[in-house]
Amino acid sequence: MGIFRGSGTDSRAPPNSAGVICTCTSIDKDQYFEEDEFEVKAFLTKMIWQLGLACFLPNESNKKKKTNNANLEHNKAWLLAESGGAELTNADPQSVHSSFRFSLCSQVELESMNMNSLASATILMVNLDSGLNDTKAKELKWRRIQSLERSISPIANYLARFSYNEIAAATCNFSKGRVLGRGALSFVFWGRVGFLRTAVAIKKLDKEDKESSKAFCRELMIASSLHHPNIVPLLGFCIDPEEGLFLVYKYVSGGSLDRHLHEKKKKGIKGVSALPWSVRYKVALGIAQAIAYLHNGTERCVVHRDIKPSNILLSSKKIPKLCDFGLATWTSAPSVPFLCKTVKGTFGYLAPEYFQHGKISDKTDVYAFGVVLLELVTGRKPIEPRRPSGEDNLVLWVGY
Repeated sequence: MGIFRGSGTDSRAPPNSAGVICTCTSIDKDQYFEEDEFEVKAFLTKMIWQLGLACFLPNESNKKKKTNNANLEHNKAWLLAESGGAELTNADPQSVHSSFRFSLCSQVELESMNMNSLASATILMVNLDSGLNDTKAKELKWRRIQSLERSISPIANYLARFSYNEIAAATCNFSKGRVLGRGALSFVFWGRVGFLRTAVAIKKLDKEDKESSKAFCRELMIASSLHHPNIVPLLGFCIDPEEGLFLVYKYVSGGSLDRHLHEKKKKGIKGVSALPWSVRYKVALGIAQAIAYLHNGTERCVVHRDIKPSNILLSSKKIPKLCDFGLATWTSAPSVPFLCKTVKGTFGYLAPEYFQHGKISDKTDVYAFGVVLLELVTGRKPIEPRRPSGEDNLVLWVGY
């Protein structure tokens, strides 16, 4: 916010100023202000127009005027230059400070005022949504992208990099019919990419989320380092300054374990799974091997933090594959807990020490996997509020 002081000569604010507030100092008696208050108002209005700002007196037409863009209207500031009242009656008429009282308010505050009380007020509009703010926002966005590029540079060359046009074409412009699932801050779309039309699952992160860059970088770095037959491989990514961040995974066609265990069947029979015991055993064994790999088979121990049936996919041959590393994190060593400020995950699968005290370790995944095993055996969800008291929590019910 620039502040310009002057006597009303042809002066202009710096071209990059986000907004200008004019403040006038007291003028000597020998100068311009030996006229009455009306001429002072006219002079102030002229000076503001020379600075390129709109200056007008509130009237009925202004009160009735409606905006076509509510968001734009609420992004404005108003400078009120109120002329003398009861408090200023005895003031020196040749001092601008003694003749006018200045205040700054928002659009909401202005609308809540009694407009009758503003009959003698000169209102100056200063739009905060100026070109400088846009420029700064773009510069900040580019800096974040450059920082992100530097962070992922060690592994970026080992993954396919897609343009936003390729991502949009693959998902039919993110058609609702292509949605595979959604998380707290992301959507997953089905699509096809490349000359061979390879089927992929494209994860679109929420570009409005301030933490999306960190989450994208962490997931990309972790997922790209994992190579196991029971883990969904990361194929590539897309970084677009305007449209956001995308991760491209291999598509697994058999659906999620959650769907096989808990969805209603075509005949309307509840609680009956189409998975035979041999497949359930195969799922349990495959995910156990994937978790063991995360904790002990990589250079750094990885804690998934969100192991649940909806993050376990089945291939056409019923091979289980662990997916979604959006909450995954590295730990210094297996079984060495560390504190997490924010508890994230899915209720019903959170280990007590994590949920109550924020402690994360490889045991966090082991607990969640234990709940998944109970689901495989019983066909029940971990939390079922409609069940009688004592039976609504699967873990507690099994423990009785």
